[in-house]
Amino acid sequence: MKKPLIVIAGPTASGKTKVSIELAKKIHGEIISGDSMQVYKYMDIGTAKPTKEEMDGVPHYMIDEIDPKEDFSVAIFQQKAKEYMKQIYAKNKLPILVGGTGFYIQSVVYDINFMETNTDNAYRNQLQELARKEGNEYVHQMLKEVDPVSADAIHPNNIKRVIRALEYYHQTNEPISQHNEREKAKESPYNTAFFCLTMNRDTLYQRIDQRVDLMIQAGLVDEVKGLLDQGYSSELVSMQGLGYKELVQYLEGRISLEEAIYILKRDTRHFAKRQLTWFRRQEDPYWIDVEAMNFDVEKIVRNMINHIEEIGIII
Repeated sequence: MKKPLIVIAGPTASGKTKVSIELAKKIHGEIISGDSMQVYKYMDIGTAKPTKEEMDGVPHYMIDEIDPKEDFSVAIFQQKAKEYMKQIYAKNKLPILVGGTGFYIQSVVYDINFMETNTDNAYRNQLQELARKEGNEYVHQMLKEVDPVSADAIHPNNIKRVIRALEYYHQTNEPISQHNEREKAKESPYNTAFFCLTMNRDTLYQRIDQRVDLMIQAGLVDEVKGLLDQGYSSELVSMQGLGYKELVQYLEGRISLEEAIYILKRDTRHFAKRQLTWFRRQEDPYWIDVEAMNFDVEKIVRNMINHIEEIGIII
């Protein structure tokens, strides 16, 4: 018997947090955040972490677990998520994996095998030096030439993942995207209800703009300033996240606050578009148009529960 797994995916600002908490309360679920940024401590506003009040007593995992200076990768995420799933199953509860970081979610759903390749420090250092001298876009272009699929999926500013993909190609002469596709072709070890929230593109973009405005009002500038004051370098992978890198530029006097907000809104919209492209490539997710349901959380959750029961997951 395959163990049950619920996945709630979708672009940023699509309402995953509220829906997942309401679903968890109704089906005795516990939530694992499938987000590459919420795992970091001290980064609350910019990552849209649910507050204790919003969690409403539902246990959440993979939130506030890693110091912003620490290395974090999809392989570490998968290992931790699987451990938490064991704990949740042991309590006779249902794990609900929630987030917008597609590869993180895919790594769990398909139990992707992250093959360890020998670290070639000389090549890695060479790529890091190139990124410093020529810029992240230059190294990203190198990846585009040998692995356009990965280049499309990885943002140029996520230089760690760009370099990792180039290292894999350098060592194996195979694009890492091909390895990942092979892994994805494996049958999932779980009986998965994979939900993806969506809405009209214009509505989504309006919600993103509103969310950014609310983050600024909530004190995002002070949050980023506090991280810099604590000694967290703007070069850290964690500080390259949306909402952080733009405000670092403002705090360093390179752009105005208005320009930083404009860039953050624009880049978040682009990110949401890439997220939707990623999820459309997945094998038959159950799409829920939350706008067509008037963003009615109760109605959305009822729809989910009907689907969960239809595919034979006992709740």
